[in-house]
Amino acid sequence: MRYARLSVGGRSVWGRVGETDVELLSGSPLDGDPEVIGTVPAAGAHWLPPVVPPVFYAVGMNYPRHIEHAARLGNPAAAPDRPEVGYRANNALTGHGSPIVKPVEVEGRFEAEPELVAVMGRTLRHATHAEARAAVFGWTIGNDVSARTWQHRDRTFWRSKNSDTFKPMGPWIETDVDALAQTTTLRVNGEERASFRTGDMVFDPFDHIVEITRHITMHPGDVLWMGAESTCQIEPGDTVDVEISGIGVLSNPVRLEEEQGKRP
Repeated sequence: MRYARLSVGGRSVWGRVGETDVELLSGSPLDGDPEVIGTVPAAGAHWLPPVVPPVFYAVGMNYPRHIEHAARLGNPAAAPDRPEVGYRANNALTGHGSPIVKPVEVEGRFEAEPELVAVMGRTLRHATHAEARAAVFGWTIGNDVSARTWQHRDRTFWRSKNSDTFKPMGPWIETDVDALAQTTTLRVNGEERASFRTGDMVFDPFDHIVEITRHITMHPGDVLWMGAESTCQIEPGDTVDVEISGIGVLSNPVRLEEEQGKRP
C-alpha cells in the first residue's frame, strides 16, 4: 500500500494512493484502519510530507563512499563504529512538488542528498532486531538539503540543515517493499548525478532502531533518515528528483528566496 497526506480544501487529509486516484481516508493508517471518505485524482494533487513526525531522527556518514568523498574535500571522518543518530526540525519538511527555497544569504555549496526514510508504526523500547523490523510501518524518500558554508561555520546544524524547506520528503509511504534491496538515483534537470545501492550502509535502519530504543522510546510516525552515498550541487532554477526503486520519485524545484518574496 501507498499512503500519503494531501491538502484538500485547505486541510490535511490522509489518502491511499492508487494508479490514477487517491482514496481519501477518515484518519491516519498509523492509528488503525480508516474508512474511505472520497477520492481525488492523483494528477494535480497537492502533496504534503507523508507524515509529521513526533521525532525526526537523522543518520550521518552512513555510506562508505560518502565518508571517502568527505575526506577528498578535506573533511576527514572515520566510519562509525556503532549506530548513532542526530535530530532535524519539522519546520524544514516540505512535500513532493513544493519548492526548495535557497536563502539569499547562502554562499558556497548548496547540496542535495538522496536518502531512504523509515517510518515507524509501533511504540518501541529495548527492541530486538526482529522487533525493529516489525515496527517499521513503511518507507519514504528524503532529500537532505544542506548549506555547507553554514554547516562548517556554525557550532550546530541549526540553519544549515534545518532551514525552512530544506527537508523535502515524500511523495508517499510505501508499506510493501524490501527497501534495502533497491537503488537510489539522484537527478538534476533530468540528468543523473548519482546512483547507488540503497542498502550499502555501514549500519542499516534496524541496527539504528535497536540502538535508539536502548535509551529512547520510539513512537508511531517517528522518521529515521538513513544518510546518502552521494551529494550533488543544486541551484535556483533546477528541478531535483530523488528516486528509490520500489518506492517512487520525490521531485522538487529549487527557487531563490527573493523570487518568492518570502519563504513558504
